[in-house]
Amino acid sequence: MPRPRSLTIRQIAAAALAVIDRDGLPALSMRTVAAELDRRTMALYRYVEDREELECLVVDLALGDVLDRDVLDRAARPAATAGPRARLLALLESMREAVGAHPGVLPLAVRHHGGCPSALRWRERLLEALADAGLDAPRRAAALHALVSYVIGALELEHQAAAAVTPGGPLVPETFPLLAAALSARAAADPARAFTDGARAVLDGLGVG
Repeated sequence: MPRPRSLTIRQIAAAALAVIDRDGLPALSMRTVAAELDRRTMALYRYVEDREELECLVVDLALGDVLDRDVLDRAARPAATAGPRARLLALLESMREAVGAHPGVLPLAVRHHGGCPSALRWRERLLEALADAGLDAPRRAAALHALVSYVIGALELEHQAAAAVTPGGPLVPETFPLLAAALSARAAADPARAFTDGARAVLDGLGVG
């Protein structure tokens, strides 16, 4: 007779998220999650097939609090008279908020964004707003790709400091004056404002007024 299960999938995902929040993504492993739960490593395989499944569970938990169905419905319709552009900006900000609460999960969110239920709901809401903006199916597909790419890039820059430049580094202001000025302005800007300004520029390019 099989032993009764003493853990839930949510508990395992929460333990994995705790490891990432405390020690960073490189610390995530079946062993460290098992230790967080005070279990033997092999015990986790009764619940989770492999590392990939564990990562998917972490992404869904990390994004789920912000990107669950009710929250997305509110974000997609921030006011009864809100147009598609306002809804799109609210949805983009909801993803920034979700990742901001657990920045260590960002690489996993990028890796699994096409298979995580909460992220799929988010993309569906984006497509609904794009349809309401009058974009046909091919333009919606292109716009969705552009918006998802923008969010991934913006959040990587914000949370992984990909554009950080230290004195004596390869960026010489005299050689790259415009780039140096742009990075300096970005570093001085409020992250939330910079994210929204970039999102508006993307929407402008897509013709979503």
